[in-house]
Amino acid sequence: MFDAKKAGRQIANLRKAKNLTQAEIGDRLHVSYQAVSKWERGESLPDIPILVDLAQILETTTDSILSGGEKLAQFEKKITVEQMRQGILCLKRMGELLGKDNLIYRSAIAGIDEKMNTDVESCFEDDRLFECWVAEAAMQNILAGAYIDLTDIQKNFRYEHFKNMVLKYAQKFNIL
Repeated sequence: MFDAKKAGRQIANLRKAKNLTQAEIGDRLHVSYQAVSKWERGESLPDIPILVDLAQILETTTDSILSGGEKLAQFEKKITVEQMRQGILCLKRMGELLGKDNLIYRSAIAGIDEKMNTDVESCFEDDRLFECWVAEAAMQNILAGAYIDLTDIQKNFRYEHFKNMVLKYAQKFNIL
C-alpha cells in the first residue's frame, strides 16, 4: 500500500525543483491543474499511464514518486522463520557433533557470546530465549536485505512479543 500523502509531497517537491506550475504539469499530461493539486495533497494518485509520463517529466522513477522519495528495499533473498530456527539449532548440533569442549565449537560460541554480549548456549535450554534468538536472526537477515513473508511471521512465532518485534521490524523495512 502506498502512502498518497508522501507521494503527493514528492510530486510537489520534484515539480517545484523543476520550476514547473501545476498547470504546466497538467497541460503536459492532458489533465487539469486541479488533478495535479489533488495528487500533491495526497487526495488521489495518478493513473498508471499518467504516472509513467509524470515520472518522465519530473526526471525520476515511478518508484521514487510512489515511495515519497524513500528508497524501496531491494530484497536479496527470502527467509522463513523455520530457516532461522534451523540456523540456531545448527549451533547446538555443532556442539553435539564436535563435542562441547572442541576448540572449533568453543571458539564459535565464544565469538558469538562476545560479539552479542550474551550466553548463546542458554537459549538451547529455554524455549522463550530460543525464540528470542530466532527473532534476532530474522531481524538481522531483514537488515541485510532478506524478505520474510508477514504471514510466516504471524503463524510461526509462538510468543507474541517476538512476533510483534519481527513484524514491526519487517514493516520498518517496507515488507508490507
